[in-house]
Amino acid sequence: MAYIIGIDVGGSTTKIVGMEAGRIVSPMFITATDPVTSLFGAFGKYLYDNGIRLTDVERVMLTGVGSAFINEPLYGLPTRKVDEFIANGLGARHATDLSQLLVVSMGTGTSFVRLDGDHIHHIGGVGIGGGTLQGLSRLLLKTGDFRRIAEIAEQGDVTHINLQIGDISNRALPDLPMYATASLFGKADSNATFADIAKGIICMVLQTIGGATVLAALNTDIKDFVLIGNLTQLPQCREIFSNMERIYHVRFHIPPYAEYRTAIGAALEQGDT
Repeated sequence: MAYIIGIDVGGSTTKIVGMEAGRIVSPMFITATDPVTSLFGAFGKYLYDNGIRLTDVERVMLTGVGSAFINEPLYGLPTRKVDEFIANGLGARHATDLSQLLVVSMGTGTSFVRLDGDHIHHIGGVGIGGGTLQGLSRLLLKTGDFRRIAEIAEQGDVTHINLQIGDISNRALPDLPMYATASLFGKADSNATFADIAKGIICMVLQTIGGATVLAALNTDIKDFVLIGNLTQLPQCREIFSNMERIYHVRFHIPPYAEYRTAIGAALEQGDT
């Protein structure tokens, strides 16, 4: 068996996936204090846990901001770097049969990559994402742990935090139902519970990303948006984006292995990069 290993090296978290004959093999992630430690830890653990020998590896494909720290072949294996936006596009396309879509990579911030057939083009991004969620939660909830934030938010009621159309109008507005958000955190006060605040922070981050995604696709025929990155694993994600689908008449897709799609895309890259 010949494996192609795709590795998405972040600042401290590294995601790794093997591709064998087009099949995704055992994605995993490792967290460490620096990208080099994270990379080598992830690679070693991945090979060990899956019983893969170095001689079974055809090549290693690196992407992500942390890959800039790696300038030598990994353990003597053929090692190449892949542009992160190309990896986003390839990883998202692998999960769908769509020929035209917008990839929404929800990492520390959020980037948008447009796919038209075989053409992959980075069109921009917004500085809101997982880093925003963690930072605000550290300030307001005294924790930056994603799982803990999501758990707290499960008991929250976002209508105690956000001002909705129904709060300011006795009937729906054109294209805006009563449940649509008029102002994020517009109803928050000092009596808000931690659960309500947590739900409000998550909604703020995801709704802002969703709104920016729709704006990024204006004046195009694109109605399909593929969400990738760690934020897709929030249990509130599907509910929030489903509501936005109804408002904007678009489709948000969360593919299997959504949080690993950049690493998958790196493994799929065939060109010399």
